Amino acid sequence: MYDITSVEEFKKLNPFIIVGCGGGGEKFANFEGVKSVGFVDDSIKKQGMQFCDNVISSSLTELIGKTDAKSIAIMLPIGAEGAALKYAVQAIDNGLNVITSFRSLSLSENASLLKFAKSKGVVIKEISSRLDVINKIFGTAPSQCTEVLPKITYKPKAPVVFVGGTSQECGKRTTTRILGKTAQEKGLNAAVISTDEMGLESPADLNFRAGSLSVMDVAAAIMGTMKYIEEEKNPDIIFVEGQSSLTEDGNPHPRGLSAAILIGSRSDAVVVCHRPNHPFREPRGIDYEIKAIEAVEPTKVVGISLNMRNVSDKKDILKYEERYKLPAVDIKNGGASRLLDVIIDYVGLN
Repeated sequence: MYDITSVEEFKKLNPFIIVGCGGGGEKFANFEGVKSVGFVDDSIKKQGMQFCDNVISSSLTELIGKTDAKSIAIMLPIGAEGAALKYAVQAIDNGLNVITSFRSLSLSENASLLKFAKSKGVVIKEISSRLDVINKIFGTAPSQCTEVLPKITYKPKAPVVFVGGTSQECGKRTTTRILGKTAQEKGLNAAVISTDEMGLESPADLNFRAGSLSVMDVAAAIMGTMKYIEEEKNPDIIFVEGQSSLTEDGNPHPRGLSAAILIGSRSDAVVVCHRPNHPFREPRGIDYEIKAIEAVEPTKVVGISLNMRNVSDKKDILKYEERYKLPAVDIKNGGASRLLDVIIDYVGLN
C-alpha cells in the first residue's frame, strides 16, 4: 500500500525537492520523467555547491517557499533516520507529498508518520526494495531489506592481517587463532576478530557470523569491529578471519562475502590458507586466490598456511614454497612462529 514500484508513480508527484546530495539523490534526479526543482543537504561542505544543475540549500522550508515543488524525495543513507524523519515532518506539515528510500526511513516502523500524512491529505510512500520480485521467483524472501548498518570508513592504526583461503574448510579459523596466540606469546598485544559463529575459542576477542549480514553491511561491520577493538584494547596487530574464498569453483555463493570481509579489513598483509586434496570442496587454487586478493585490495599475500589433513607426505610443503615463492607452513605443526616472523617483518613491527 505504501510502496512505490514504478517511475510512472514518481511522475505523478512532480516536481520534487530532493533531500540528500549523494549517490541516491543523483540517482533519483536522473530518473526519466522526474523533475527536480531543488536540493537540500545538512552537510555544510555541500551547501552552496552545484548539484544536478541546482544549488544545494540548507533549508527545506526556504526551498518550499521559492519553488513549485509538490513533493520531496528523501534519499539519505542508513544512519540518518533522524534527519529523514525531520524532513518528512516538515514536508507533510507544509502540504507536500513524501517519497523516501527504504534506506532513509522505514514507513513500516513509523506508523505515526503515516497517520500524520493522512491527516494532511498528502501521499507518503517508500521506494520498494522489490523483495516481491524475489518472492515471486523463489517463493520466499525477507520481510524487509536487511541492509541496516551505517556505511562507515575506518583504517586502523595497527597493522591488519587478513587470513583468506582457497575454499571453505581449509583452515582460516584455525590459522587466525593460532597466529593470534603465537603473537601474544611473542609479547605482542594481538587482537583477533573471527567472522564465524564458531569462532569462540581463545584468543578471539570478538566473533560474529558475517554471513548473516547483508553483503552491503559486511565491510562496515568489519571496520566498526576493528575501531571498537582499537578503542578497547589498543592492539599492536589485528588478525581478521576471512570466510570462503574469492575463487572457489564449486560453491560461488559465499564469494561475495569473502570479498566484503577482505575490503572491510583494509589489510596490510594477507595469509592464504589451502587444503590440498580437499575431499568436498573445489578450490581453483593458490595462484588464482593470490591474484584475486591482490586485484581486489591494495595489499600483499606474504605467506601460505597449509592444512595437511589430506596429505600423506608432509614434505610436500617444500613444493609449495618452490612453486609460489612464498613461505609455506603447516600451521598446526610448528609453522606459526615462522609465518608470524614473516608477517612482523613485512608490516614493520620489528
